[in-house]
Amino acid sequence: MAAATWSYRGDPEAEQPALLVTFANGQLRRPAALRFRLYLSAAAAGPRGRRRRILVSSGLTAAPRAAPAPGRAKRSREGVGEPRAPALGFVLQVSDTERLSYVGSNFGSGAGRGSALCRYFVGVLNKDSGQMEVYNAEIFNMQPLLSDNVIPDDTKDYQNKSFREKVDLCIEAFGTSKQKRALNSRRMNAVGNDVLNTAVTKAAANVIDAKGVTALIQDVAQDDVQNMSVFLPPCHEDADKPEHVYKFEDILSPAEFEALKGPAAAFINITPEEVTKKTEEKSHCSFVLEELKFLPVDEKSRDYKARCLWFLDILIKFSFLKVIKKKHPMGPECPHIISRKLMKNFTSLTYNNGSVQNLISASMKTKIAAYVIALALHINKFQIDLTILQNDMKLHESKMMDIAKAMRLKISKAKGLPGLENDQNHKLGTLSLPLPVQKTSGSQRKRRKMN
Repeated sequence: MAAATWSYRGDPEAEQPALLVTFANGQLRRPAALRFRLYLSAAAAGPRGRRRRILVSSGLTAAPRAAPAPGRAKRSREGVGEPRAPALGFVLQVSDTERLSYVGSNFGSGAGRGSALCRYFVGVLNKDSGQMEVYNAEIFNMQPLLSDNVIPDDTKDYQNKSFREKVDLCIEAFGTSKQKRALNSRRMNAVGNDVLNTAVTKAAANVIDAKGVTALIQDVAQDDVQNMSVFLPPCHEDADKPEHVYKFEDILSPAEFEALKGPAAAFINITPEEVTKKTEEKSHCSFVLEELKFLPVDEKSRDYKARCLWFLDILIKFSFLKVIKKKHPMGPECPHIISRKLMKNFTSLTYNNGSVQNLISASMKTKIAAYVIALALHINKFQIDLTILQNDMKLHESKMMDIAKAMRLKISKAKGLPGLENDQNHKLGTLSLPLPVQKTSGSQRKRRKMN
């Protein structure tokens, strides 16, 4: 076989390169069933406009034929007319399959990015002689052309549909098998709002008729108490001492308490000047700053109180977060075992944007407040100023009082205490034995007023 050579032939026809066609969103099963039409402009404003073309394919059984000369109309044997293209500076070419019409152009948004920047060639190789003839070529990306009457003439119903419904129509027409299965499943599982509301209203009416309003209010009040107890520290009602009601080990394990030695060292050696500076900077909560002024002289007691105050301050700061995005949300100075405790015990898992996140919900903030109260009781000899903690955690007074009552504290007004003589609105919480009996009458009165 002779050595392969090639020769450049230019355009196969006058000013008409060879056409290379690709179809989007479809498969070409019978090439012979296609017919192409190429539309060229009759007059062009410049050399760039003179090269513009639009290709259309149709699924008739006639064989493909050559494109007409630029700007001249030619009638086919089937009687399909190709009118003269208007003076728009482009060439038009059309194609249809048996199912859809396809159209492509070598300019505008329908053309690929490389169409205007690259030249394309197609080669025809003679295997016997080894001679390849190279011709100019153009690439057309054929896109489906929907007919004008896809939407019914009366478009009021279509225009009134929601965006979700319009997307569902597109999925029905052009979606993949997986998208169509998901659409069918969603429609089968969907329950009409009217049907659901009617069923709920009817069920509620039946329950009210059967039990009565008073019994239902009592059940709801009891459920509130039970739900609140889920977020409280373990309560030992049979304890013989106040410090055993909420055991310190249930708040901080020995390993966790030992891990606080390092970060709490700054509190152990703090001076009155540093306390004053921290108060001005408001770098810690009011309860901690107030207790730092009265640290014990005894080394062991001072170390114990400093560790508890540091952890209580971290708990309050942690409650202000909403979504935990960092691995160490309280900073590198917080021990790993403490960070793990905060994430495990005081956050709830939620799924958002394709990932699992740790969220501090309203119920988790209630749990943090309960543990703050329990720890503050151990710090301050089982009598605490609830109003100061309420302000530190930015809670409503009613919410703080509900948590304190659920923890079986005795509530009283703060009178005659140092620094509080001019403020009679502070509430004291005291843990003493025997524990008061939980009462739901207050909740019942509140609910009756709301009704």
